[in-house]
Amino acid sequence: MFNKLYPILLEYYPMKKWWPGTSPLEIAVGTILTQNTSWKGVEKSIFALKEAGKMEIRAILELSDDELAELIRPSGFARLKTQRLKNLLNFIRENYGTVEEMKFAPKDSLRKELLSVNGVGRETADSILLYALEKPSFVIDAYTRRVLGRHGILDENLPYDELQAAFEDSLPQDIQIYAHFHAMIVELCKEFCVKNWPRCETCPLKGLNVKEGFH
Repeated sequence: MFNKLYPILLEYYPMKKWWPGTSPLEIAVGTILTQNTSWKGVEKSIFALKEAGKMEIRAILELSDDELAELIRPSGFARLKTQRLKNLLNFIRENYGTVEEMKFAPKDSLRKELLSVNGVGRETADSILLYALEKPSFVIDAYTRRVLGRHGILDENLPYDELQAAFEDSLPQDIQIYAHFHAMIVELCKEFCVKNWPRCETCPLKGLNVKEGFH
């Protein structure tokens, strides 16, 4: 099913770089800031960090909690994300030094390490692995669950790892495919499969029949 969904969506959303960020560190920071918020606020927070000359691990960690919270306030939950961001960056500094050095670690062990960091859940860990570290780890988010559930592909309430395995077992272990597939699902949900009042009549997946394929 997933290898059929991909080419259909690809007709609407051509391959392109999706997750914004000019460096692996900036992407990793963004994965924390984007928790429970829209990307618009995250962009403002990242811009503020860069304008202040603080887009470096040491520079961010040297900020007081109040200073960092003020810079990332546009992304919401500033106090909570201040602590989560410092938790992640402390982990990176103490274990790898830089985000770039993390790329040399095996994916499975690195994922376990990331999940041990307070404030880093599965979605955040897999976003770091896929977009910052370029490792094949499919990201499951609320958008993915919505599409799966509405089209009767899989139960949207299944455990995260089970949904992730369903994608990874049916797709090539290709970083670009993983990243673009996830990006297309996000774009589909923003344009057609919105939470309220979905535009089903014009959706690219209109007519999807799980048992028979497509008609």
